[in-house]
Amino acid sequence: MQPREDASDGHAEVRITAASPEVARRVAEVLRHCFSATEQRSYPASVEGGTRLHLTVDTDRAAEPARSWLESSRSRAGRSDRR
Repeated sequence: MQPREDASDGHAEVRITAASPEVARRVAEVLRHCFSATEQRSYPASVEGGTRLHLTVDTDRAAEPARSWLESSRSRAGRSDRR
């Protein structure tokens, strides 16, 4: 088992809970268009049904439009909120 990577190195653990596996896969596909991601892992959400899907995204290797959104959010986070 490999050591988990810290959030500080640009990786984020994403958990998707959906009523069906297809819905969870669609959300994961959108994330993969924006970020480099690991292979998804799927689990039952509960005894009532549903799906939990886990994947890790690399925010340091973002594609457009996520890259421009991340860059603008980083620049806003660095500024103090003055009114």
